[in-house]
Amino acid sequence: MASRDGLFLDASVLIAAAASTACGSALVIELCKKGRATALVSRTVLLEAERNIRMKFSEPVLIHYYNTIAELDPQVIPTPDQRKIEAAAVVILAKDAHVLAAARDGNASHLITLDRRHFLTEEIRQAILPILACTPGEYLQTWIASQKS
Repeated sequence: MASRDGLFLDASVLIAAAASTACGSALVIELCKKGRATALVSRTVLLEAERNIRMKFSEPVLIHYYNTIAELDPQVIPTPDQRKIEAAAVVILAKDAHVLAAARDGNASHLITLDRRHFLTEEIRQAILPILACTPGEYLQTWIASQKS
């Protein structure tokens, strides 16, 4: 049996899934809930998602976020040390370096994000290999294709 993908979920994915149950982010989370992939997050990402939901959405969205995280029960990666964050900042903007550092620490196979400008350029995708940076939709397409083989 093949090992499950380790999916590091960026705050943008958690926010999108909290706001809509009919989006790619929510489907990726459902795959993880069903044990088809392993959800990885960091405490910093969880707090970032919560902060943004509080600022931009209503209370029902925040409650849905809490329920989603509780049901998901993700593997929480400890906050990377400053040295690892600084190493990641050589590749990605300093404000996003904690995400890449935590994905590396968690041995993620994929970094799932909606942040096209900072994570999903071809240059960044190549620089963070072997971690595959992709949108939820891109991941779902490759996951579906892998189930057919």
